[in-house]
Amino acid sequence: MRVQKGSATLHAEMSALENSGRLPASAYEGATMYTTLSPCDMCTGACILYKVKRVVIGENKNFLGGEEYLLNRGKEVVVLDNEECKQIMEKFIEEKPELWNEDIAV
Repeated sequence: MRVQKGSATLHAEMSALENSGRLPASAYEGATMYTTLSPCDMCTGACILYKVKRVVIGENKNFLGGEEYLLNRGKEVVVLDNEECKQIMEKFIEEKPELWNEDIAV
């Protein structure tokens, strides 16, 4: 959604929260966030702020984000190490390095 909406902040996790509508943080307590990649610092912070209980990550080889911080804040982190997620991300990084670098703030 960063590209589609010209947004600096709509990573998948932020987009999921945005699409939920305006809800109190208590609405997310106990929720699970599913994400292809390890969440960046911004998305990690959003998961903590909104009291998401568990973050399920497709893969963390192409990008390692705030997993340790999530764990330190008492969140459950599940890394699937999914081969399909890795391949999709590797292809995206190879084909669109400029977008990838924007995504990870390089």
